[in-house]
Amino acid sequence: MHDDFPPGLTSLGAKANPLPPVESWNPPHCGDIDIRIARDGTWFHQGAPIIRKELVRLFSNILRKDPDGFHLVTPVEKMRIAVDDAPFVAVLAVAEGEGRAQRLVFTTNVGDETVAGPGNPIRVETHPVTDEPSPYVHVRRGLEAKLARSVFYQLVELAVPSEDGKTLGVWSCGAFFALGRPA
Repeated sequence: MHDDFPPGLTSLGAKANPLPPVESWNPPHCGDIDIRIARDGTWFHQGAPIIRKELVRLFSNILRKDPDGFHLVTPVEKMRIAVDDAPFVAVLAVAEGEGRAQRLVFTTNVGDETVAGPGNPIRVETHPVTDEPSPYVHVRRGLEAKLARSVFYQLVELAVPSEDGKTLGVWSCGAFFALGRPA
């Protein structure tokens, strides 16, 4: 793990709020920083994995998605990072209730929890050649988590036919989310 991060990023430390108001911060763009989030949710700095979970959590709290990409944002600086797919991975899903009243609660690799529903939709992209699904759930502020394979399998086990019977999906907070293309 490297400790040579720009001062503004490390100065948030333990004083950081769980979810700072990054959407209201408009600092100048300070360039790119050699941080990358891999498809499996591992964070890297200068090619080495960031192994301190607290630092990853801190950075995840100041992550923002803008039209020109993903950025770590503080009140005084904004730096672009690379994200291979989605910035988070949903590693756990818990179903509460049944039918339309069911709630699907997801936990990410950085400890965020999100409840799927109209404000946090589940979407599934299907590869045009292989038909392999890539499922995602909205976490916060335009940031998504890719569902781990085991979590997607949980959803498949919970799947029910849509009202028109053309696809299978899951209910959460009164919203139906298709898990694949219509048959």
